[in-house]
Amino acid sequence: MQKYLNREEKLQAILETEKHLGEIQDVDVLFESILTEARNIVNADAGSIYIVDHSNLKIRYAQNDTNQRKLEPGKKLPYTYFAFPINKKSIAGYVALSGEPLNIQDAYDLPKDMPFSFNSTTDQTIGYRTKSIYTIPLKVASGRTLGVLQIINAQNESGEVIPFDADAELFLNHFANNATQTLEHAYLTSNMVKRMMSMAEFRDPKETYPHVIRVSEFSLEIYDRYAFNHNIPPKEQHLFRDNLKIAAKFHDAGKVGISDIILKKKFPRFTAEERSVMQTHTCIGGRLFADGTTLLDKMSSEVALHHHERWDGGPSGYPGKIDLAAFEVGKPIPPDIEPMKGEEIPLSARIVAVADVFDALSHKRSYKEAWTIDDAFSEIINNSGKQFDPEIVKAFIEVRDRICAIQLAYPDDDN
Repeated sequence: MQKYLNREEKLQAILETEKHLGEIQDVDVLFESILTEARNIVNADAGSIYIVDHSNLKIRYAQNDTNQRKLEPGKKLPYTYFAFPINKKSIAGYVALSGEPLNIQDAYDLPKDMPFSFNSTTDQTIGYRTKSIYTIPLKVASGRTLGVLQIINAQNESGEVIPFDADAELFLNHFANNATQTLEHAYLTSNMVKRMMSMAEFRDPKETYPHVIRVSEFSLEIYDRYAFNHNIPPKEQHLFRDNLKIAAKFHDAGKVGISDIILKKKFPRFTAEERSVMQTHTCIGGRLFADGTTLLDKMSSEVALHHHERWDGGPSGYPGKIDLAAFEVGKPIPPDIEPMKGEEIPLSARIVAVADVFDALSHKRSYKEAWTIDDAFSEIINNSGKQFDPEIVKAFIEVRDRICAIQLAYPDDDN
């Protein structure tokens, strides 16, 4: 169990947490951190965070320390995804509509005159007992509700479940207010990324938004397991995963610079020269971010430029150690470029390489049918040590259940 904080320590933790949250750029990573830190502040065992999606609430993250402790080290709870209408029948829906926090002492003993009820299905499925619940709307200054934060089972110093007291309400309301302001800024970044992805989708029908999201989600899961396997310090891990979540979405951003004649060609497939020009999308993407000064710029450039390299440095990898300053858009990649291999390839690009190929294999394209999940996994495994970093493949295999859940959560629009 986490260290129990006294009142002064909680106040200090809130200040430190708010600073940490302000450094996070990706909306999803921020949502996850908000849930984690809110639970820590009031020593709560579990919780969920939901986002508003039109007239529905979608669960984005769920955490449960009691059930997490039952798993092997490095394992995560099942990837959770579901949505439900925003109405007064559910606790989270009621809070989203009312815009006011709700403190419940016992979920199984609600007043009869309440319009909402507690859905015990999840408790029954995972063998849990939800008791005290504090639910807060994540509402911006304009009055718009971005999501709902639900904290479950406050605990005292002995680990016994207790109601959320007046101090807990004060701490959580203050924290949620400031966290929502941070979240609003992160949405600006998210919306800009979505616009860039829409541009890429207009140019290349294969570069769908669900594909981009899946590759980003896969990459994060692979990295989290890789970081556990390699004992990467938490501070370094948090910074890397925040940047990776966004950078992975830009892996094929360079396709905006490829001619439609080549980009949208179906049959017959490319000539040797057309294929070489198509491969320059990596260089165009790398150049898009090359002049940036932030770690996100650097990682986005690395991912776009190097996610088609081969671990073994084989001839099908590209573009190799190319000089971006000398690269000419519209011209093929010069044939004498020295290949890049092994750990010369940035870690972010090695991760996205696996995520991107797996997603391409397991989904239908204009030139092929979708492979089965088993066949797609086998292909990745068969290319371990050849096309892909063996350590990345190892991490990928270890998070198979979450990869499969992400597949179901983000289907292609035409499915």
